[in-house]
Parts: sequence; structure tokens; C-alpha cells
Amino acid sequence: MSEAGLPARVHVIGASGRSGAALGRALLADGVAVVPVVRSLQRWRTTGLPGEARVADLEEPGALLRALADATHIVCTAHARNAERVIAAAPPSAQLVFLGSTRKFTRWPDAHGNGVLAGERALLQSGRGGIMLHPTMIYGADGENNVRRLAALLRRLPVVPLPNGGRALVQPINQADLTRAIKACLRHPWDAPHSLVVAGPEAVSYRDFVAAVARAWGLRARPVLPVPAALLIPLSLVTRAVPGLPDIGPAEIRRLLEDKAFDIGPMRDLLGIEPISLEQGLAAMAPRPAATPPRRVPRAC
Repeated sequence: MSEAGLPARVHVIGASGRSGAALGRALLADGVAVVPVVRSLQRWRTTGLPGEARVADLEEPGALLRALADATHIVCTAHARNAERVIAAAPPSAQLVFLGSTRKFTRWPDAHGNGVLAGERALLQSGRGGIMLHPTMIYGADGENNVRRLAALLRRLPVVPLPNGGRALVQPINQADLTRAIKACLRHPWDAPHSLVVAGPEAVSYRDFVAAVARAWGLRARPVLPVPAALLIPLSLVTRAVPGLPDIGPAEIRRLLEDKAFDIGPMRDLLGIEPISLEQGLAAMAPRPAATPPRRVPRAC
């Protein structure tokens, strides 16, 4: 029997991705049957999750139509640009949940952000019952590398070069909270399309975010070196060729200049989600120090 309020079965598009697999595990633990809809059976099998996946390329309408033919609740964790195709293939009465991104707010539009805007527009214009969640930076999922890349970088650099000294704000959301938000959406009887930002409890500066990662990983605090973005961008192209250094692209550097701070009052009110603190989330994913075996004390003769 499924957890109270949750549907008996959920079709999860992109079930082999990080957020899709996390959702699948949570739903199965709650007694909900999961119908995985994936592009690659091989990748699906690497998740270790049970169930027969349905293969459907989102650019093949016929395959998607067949995969969703019996769906009552659909969660699409694939890129939001696919929303129009999913809406067209979904049964008219199916409840829809999409994952977008706060990238839609960027001052430097790119294919990712424009795709999110197109998907959101498709849902809002469809009149269908459902919601598109726009998470901030997601951390804490299996395979997630934003935080781990940063921790790896902190091990190698004596100082942390950040544009504008890392004063811009970021408000990461833990994967567990995003999963809880999706489950709350599945409980809700949507009668119209909605759009909602989901984020962590409070925004912090990038320099404080870096310091929090260092503490969680047991690393010495690194001083922040303010560097103009115009200098960091060409430098990032050089560091790509240095073995052992994380690959940070020019677009990522530009986004370090943007404030990503959001009011989560609507998230709390509509979904009833109280996200965990950044410190809690980082502590849960940081590597644990190896246990030191107890010393053997010689027995007295």
C-alpha cells in the first residue's frame, strides 16, 4: 500500500538520471509502483532499481505515446524543453510534474535557460493540471558533482579565486528536499498549470558557500582572492588542460556574478516543505573519516 495521499503508480521520465533515480527510490520505499521511462536500458540498469523500464526517446512521439498510454501521474525529470512533447503524449487526465531550473532567470541566456522557458510556456499555455518546479543548484544526489568538484578544487588551491570576491548569492537545495517537493506535488490535485521555485532555506554568498564546503570536508579555510571575471574566463580555458583540476567553463564563471536568492514562502505554503540547512545537507554527503582502530594495551603479566 502506498503512503497516504500518494498515487498508486507514477510514470517517471528520465528515471535513470540523478533526480529521477532519487525519486524512484523514494517512491518505491513509500510503496508506490514506478514505471520508468528512459532512453537507454543500459543506463537504467546501472541504477540498480527494480522494474521493467519503457524505452522512449522524447523526440519520437509514437514511442512516448505508447510509454505513457496508461499514465495517471507523470513526473518528467528530463530537461524542461521536452514539456511540450510530454504534454502532447500524456493522457488528458494525467497529472503532470516537470523539473525546470532557476537558470530561466539568468542574465546571460543560453540553450539550457531558453529551453526551460519554452517548457514552462508550453505547460502554462496547455491548461493542463500540473506544475513545473524550478530548483536552484541541486546538491546531495548520487553522482552530483557541483559540491564534490568544489571540494576537489579546495584540496589543490591555496586561495579561492572568485569574481567580485564571491559576494553574489546562491541558495542550493538538497536532493532530498527536491524529492520531497515532487512527492508533495504528486499528492496535490492540480486543476490548472502552475510554476514554482524550490530552493534551500536561505541564500548565502559564494564565499560563505565555499567556506561551508571546506568545513564539511574537514579542510582548512582558504582565503578568497577577488579576481575580475574577465580574467578568470580565459584562465578557465587554460586550466582545462591541467590534469586533476575540475573543468569550470566560462558560462559557469559568469553565473558566479548573479544573485540566486529566492523567496521560498510559496514553496512552504503550497507544498508544506521546510528545507534542511546547508550545513546539514553538506554534513550528510561529506566523506566520513576512517575509523582509527583501538590500540591494544599489553596485558599485565
